[in-house]
Amino acid sequence: MAKGSKVTVGSGDGPAGDNIRLAEVGQSLFVKAAGVGIVALGISAVLGAGEKDGWNRFSHSYLVAFVWVMTIGAGALWWVTIQNIVNSHWSTVIRRVAELIASNAPVLALLSLPVVLPLILGNPVMYLWADSSLMHESHELANKIGYLNPTFFVIRFVVYFGFWTLLSRFFLKRSLGQDKETEAAAAKTVVTMRRLAGPAMIGFALTLTFCAIDLIMSLDPKWFSTMFGVYYFASCVLAVNSSLALTLMWLQGKGRLTSSVTVHHFHDLGKMVFAFTVFWAYVGFSQFMLLWYANIPEETLWFKIRFANSWGTLSWFLLFGHFVVPFFGLLSRHVKRNRKALAFWCIWQLVMIYVDMYWLVMPTLPGATEVPFALIDLTCWVGVLALFIAGVAYRAKSLNLMATNDPRLPKSLAFENI
Repeated sequence: MAKGSKVTVGSGDGPAGDNIRLAEVGQSLFVKAAGVGIVALGISAVLGAGEKDGWNRFSHSYLVAFVWVMTIGAGALWWVTIQNIVNSHWSTVIRRVAELIASNAPVLALLSLPVVLPLILGNPVMYLWADSSLMHESHELANKIGYLNPTFFVIRFVVYFGFWTLLSRFFLKRSLGQDKETEAAAAKTVVTMRRLAGPAMIGFALTLTFCAIDLIMSLDPKWFSTMFGVYYFASCVLAVNSSLALTLMWLQGKGRLTSSVTVHHFHDLGKMVFAFTVFWAYVGFSQFMLLWYANIPEETLWFKIRFANSWGTLSWFLLFGHFVVPFFGLLSRHVKRNRKALAFWCIWQLVMIYVDMYWLVMPTLPGATEVPFALIDLTCWVGVLALFIAGVAYRAKSLNLMATNDPRLPKSLAFENI
């Protein structure tokens, strides 16, 4: 329950004297992360050039890393939007951190270029549907040409990332402006954000669904699932709640938000991680059951490949590693209130989400009858994640890490999870 009380503001930047600015820590993180990201992707490019299939191996490894990082960025935008829709009070103290992560949408757009540019340049690499001759030869695919073509693909990507950029900038700009407003104006800003959040959520649901379809599902243009967008969405919510908990722990380790963010806030984030661990399993099983029951060759072949050889072992590993083990690991409230334990399970689930993205993407690599994990997969993951972190650090270094003038802040600071 939340208890409203008057906030005691100390002599520091934020409530009770809390340090709410990254400052030199943000600058240092930006420089280090950017350097690591550039070096890691450089190594990935060298490794990719040395592969016998050219850039195909690099493209698949890069795509896995990109769609994994996108679960965090897109998930953060959903998180901010839903907090405004429900007029959440408990999350006010940590909402700015999510807003800063969500505002990294332009960086995500830049990171998508290695996926999009080959299509623009006429070298599809991963996406077979970009070859119009192959599409016309297949009766199954000929009817999909109107949607699956490079021009429309690029247009859709401009819409996706354009919408996410505008929406994330709206929330961050309004939130930052609220820090300097009068009490009455700040209350009106809350109403403004709530009014936009409702219709914005519809736009977000559509753009995320079709983006997941375009990036991942269309790798096998003959396969389709009406639940795929929800399946990817489950990973987004799981990823952002895990990332938020870890980010807040890191910030507190650097002396930021040490008093404002309490065990009760971590408890709620832990509950969200647990809830969407179950939701991911529910959606994944529902998708599998419907396709298995229908027994349509175009649909079941997708699973048949992933149940063969070492891919089958990875499928079982996903079932137990992504659901069964963390389900029992996160079940206790004591785990959610213990920061070391919660950090372990958040990292665990982020790793499992990467494995899931790998399981979705890599079987489409030509000749990948076995799990082809290699060094290039690791360097691509490090490179994309590091550049994403650099983008967040650069934006966050000179901004408040808390919405200091939000009228819901007193209740958030006094929040207790019983």
